[in-house]
Amino acid sequence: MNTKAVRIHGKMDLRLDDITLSDIGPDGVRVKIVSDSLCMSTYKAAIEGEDHKRVPDNVAENPTIVGHEFCGEIIEVGENWKHRYNVGDKFSIQPAHFYKGSLLAPGYSYPECGGNAQYANIPVETLLSDCLLKYDSDTYFYGSLAEPMSCIIGTFKAMYHTKAGSYVHEMGIVDGGKMALLASVGPMGLGAIDLALHGERKPSLLVVTDIDQARLDRAASIFTVEHAKELGINLHYVNTGKLENPVEALRDLTGGTGYNDVICFAPVRPVVEQADAILAYDGCLNFFAGPTDSNFKAEFNFFNVHYNAAHVVGTCAGNTDDMREALKLANEGIINPSAMVTHIGGLNAVVETTLNLPKIPGGKKLIYNHIDLPLTALDELEEKGKTDPLFKELARLVNENNGLWNADAEKYLLANAKKL
Repeated sequence: MNTKAVRIHGKMDLRLDDITLSDIGPDGVRVKIVSDSLCMSTYKAAIEGEDHKRVPDNVAENPTIVGHEFCGEIIEVGENWKHRYNVGDKFSIQPAHFYKGSLLAPGYSYPECGGNAQYANIPVETLLSDCLLKYDSDTYFYGSLAEPMSCIIGTFKAMYHTKAGSYVHEMGIVDGGKMALLASVGPMGLGAIDLALHGERKPSLLVVTDIDQARLDRAASIFTVEHAKELGINLHYVNTGKLENPVEALRDLTGGTGYNDVICFAPVRPVVEQADAILAYDGCLNFFAGPTDSNFKAEFNFFNVHYNAAHVVGTCAGNTDDMREALKLANEGIINPSAMVTHIGGLNAVVETTLNLPKIPGGKKLIYNHIDLPLTALDELEEKGKTDPLFKELARLVNENNGLWNADAEKYLLANAKKL
């Protein structure tokens, strides 16, 4: 089968190629990929090329397909997997299968499997690790966003706390505790706000910071202070760039105690050090943001490590159970990952978008692999709709949903956009 696919050929060398997939054989599964959301991890892989831990050394000779947040439909099943999968099943995927400890992953390591392709052959390692997940929904973008949401779910679970006299780590955020999400109005931060408000464990105080007022305002319009209050949560949005002493101001919001759980979403030294400085006794700092600089460092108060039981953890991915939980929460309407999405585009937009991802404002860039569409911000739909009926209808559907991407908009786009 022939397919278009975006492949990595080396450092900052992504190309939209036409390739031929091999026959799947008895141990294979072939899929049609409908949607993929672009991730900063792919940009980092593009920067590092063959030096990236998941990208093979020989990508110049044997390019691999990029993209790992994808969802679609199973179209062919090998004999040995017919007991498990059926043609027509919808799927989402956990790319980090860690089969026998390997770092190989769809979207980084495989010549025939990645999210930025129209069709793909699923690696047998993914199947053996139970990481090709059945997905009972016809809303594809929720399946794509399950992977980033699983990372957030895993992050909340990775927070840990202790009790005096015990060596047992109690995992998870403190239920009813005080939580701060720093630099947290990007796409992953928005997902964290959603989970903090609507997850099983909830803080009583939630403080969200950033230095971009426009992004803070957008977050506050989606996850309102009033809604949080109805849930019993005291929610504050704080622009720390406008504060003379951000640490003092953030600690004051806790009544001086500091925060039980702090998650840092930016690999920026002052933000990391701010996170350290606002920890409560037995507070846990999660450094979520993955830096591209292998020598990235920040100061950490080891007096507090010794006397105040401060601790730090870093998470970068969820596991398969986290993926299942993300799919369940989205399908049941408990969380709404739509808040992450600020742009849509076709497969033709992937190369330029990925290579410039840090320069493009907004949140998740959602790609539909079988259409030809330039990268388009949701807040541009209305203006473009003045001359294009496709965008006019998309603008109406988005505006009716508080400015958020939604299932009806997706269905309309897939039915009416120009095919690639």
